[in-house]
Amino acid sequence: MNPLRLGYLYGVGAYLIWGFFPIYLKLLRPAGPVEILAHRILWSVAFVALLLAATRHGGFLRKLARRPRALAGIGLAAALIAVNWGTYIYGVNSDRVVETALGYFINPLVSVLFGVLVLRERLRRAQWAALGVGALAVAVLTVDYGRLPWLALTLAFSFASYGLVKKRLALPATEGLFVESAVLALPAMAYLGWLSARGDSTFGHVSAGHTALLVLAGAATATPLLLFAGAANRLPLSTVGMLQYLAPILQLGCGVLIFHEPMPPARLAGFALVWLALVVFTADALRHSHRTRVTARTAAVPAPTPTPSR
Repeated sequence: MNPLRLGYLYGVGAYLIWGFFPIYLKLLRPAGPVEILAHRILWSVAFVALLLAATRHGGFLRKLARRPRALAGIGLAAALIAVNWGTYIYGVNSDRVVETALGYFINPLVSVLFGVLVLRERLRRAQWAALGVGALAVAVLTVDYGRLPWLALTLAFSFASYGLVKKRLALPATEGLFVESAVLALPAMAYLGWLSARGDSTFGHVSAGHTALLVLAGAATATPLLLFAGAANRLPLSTVGMLQYLAPILQLGCGVLIFHEPMPPARLAGFALVWLALVVFTADALRHSHRTRVTARTAAVPAPTPTPSR
């Protein structure tokens, strides 16, 4: 298959899984958010370990053990993704799917903000305008909710921070996910052991289907990440950037159309401002990418050789 077409299939597959993930998480009730998170961590370790064994990539781990700074970075990445996963699970199971979708709509704008504050990047005027509209959207939604949309902001900032750390580490997707999950595995096992000792564990006590769904949380976590890695390796960055909006659009649809969460006019206005900010941001990114390609092609064309005079 054509690599570009395969990249689209991988990318759409990843974002479809992420987009409909709230439905899967709802099926894990009556397990609580922390129990679901712990199972998600443990079964991710098991699933990715099998992948590494099948592909014989275990040597990477021995090399990583000799890089203490990288291990510290992985510890930070693990803590950030645990906050992100836990917040998302809590949001879905407390019937706030719409607010979780807002978090992933805001995430690209937070990543741009981190580029300015952490990486000292300089923004173009359109990017500043997008950030301003995004800030206005948060203000409108704060008035609508009667509080800061802290759940959405936690998701956006934790995932943007995770992306920043991962960019610095530059680890392969499968190996990185395995080590991050392994860092969290011990506290996850301790929590599940404590829960079982209290008699509050749902694992094996609800139904065979519920137990199977908890076990499959590892595959459900790792599969879209691996598909995303495959898409990122085959598609232009601008295309990946456009595809990323598919997941929160589907999550918003799940919240409003399937779970019947409210969407009053003020909240809709706040979302509309977020979408306007993303349109400005995306249009500017595509325009800048086009100009960069044109400039690169122009620079690559050799200057004509002057004809010697006779």
